[in-house]
Amino acid sequence: MKKLILAAAITTCAMSVLAQGTINFTTRTSSGSAFVYVGGTAQLQGTNIDYVALGYHLIGASGNTAEASKYMAQLIGAPGSGTAESSLLPSTSPPTTFRTGTAAGNVFPTTATFNNIPLDAATGTFEMVVWDNSSGLYPTWAQASAVAGLSIYGGRSAPFTLSQIGGTVNTPPVPFPGLQNFNVFLVPEPATVSLAGLGAAALLIFRRRK
Repeated sequence: MKKLILAAAITTCAMSVLAQGTINFTTRTSSGSAFVYVGGTAQLQGTNIDYVALGYHLIGASGNTAEASKYMAQLIGAPGSGTAESSLLPSTSPPTTFRTGTAAGNVFPTTATFNNIPLDAATGTFEMVVWDNSSGLYPTWAQASAVAGLSIYGGRSAPFTLSQIGGTVNTPPVPFPGLQNFNVFLVPEPATVSLAGLGAAALLIFRRRK
């Protein structure tokens, strides 16, 4: 009997060590929505930006539906409010992908679990990260973070704080109202920029000679 009690105690302790806070990772709810767009050479954030007018499109939009399964999305986070971005770690749950049709620009809902955030934590700081894994070389944010926006399309939301993190008492919260629209972008390679500049200069010289 003593052995059984000891085993139960050890199991309980092990479970407490592995206790993980959770977030309902969705970008489309009755309390708010956030959309992710593709386009541009810099990060934009906010609901008051006309991304379509800038030539951007929603991930998975009509004509670009193949992107939906190729773009990965994940939450990164850490306990506390206003925690430094450098301290945010990816959820231990796998990245999710995007939807199409009328839900383009939104992710497939999933539960984001964090082994660095305690169950029922009072607050946590989070960001949503998105990157293009069309090549299959970047299945995780750890692999993609160094090249996102540089050699592959990528981006991240502005930091936001959530309260009453999910656990044994709290229901996992959704990322609203903190999460807002943003875009994944790609900075042109220096060689491309140089060639474009040379082309513009040559065109200007040609026009002046005419």
